[in-house]
Amino acid sequence: MSDEGNSFKPLDPLLHSELRLAVMSLLVNYEEMEFTDIKGRTGATAGNLSLQLDKLSAAEYVSVTKSFKGKRPCTKCRITPTGLQAFDRYIEALKSYLEVK
Repeated sequence: MSDEGNSFKPLDPLLHSELRLAVMSLLVNYEEMEFTDIKGRTGATAGNLSLQLDKLSAAEYVSVTKSFKGKRPCTKCRITPTGLQAFDRYIEALKSYLEVK
């Protein structure tokens, strides 16, 4: 088997995590979601989701805003233009792994 023509694109390690990829996939479709909705849709624990959102936020892939709904805290997550570009690059890189010639 030859390596000629084998041009796998590198995968963004930040998005190559199941939970972070799930969060980004949700935000691509909904643009903005509340923390509790993301938690429910992904089945993640609050602590793990917080940790993964911190990583995505540090990379400027998502923005996180905290406020209150009445007396209850409300955390909203929104995908950023940088995050959308990174997600699109990730999908294109994955496609290079699926192309068999």
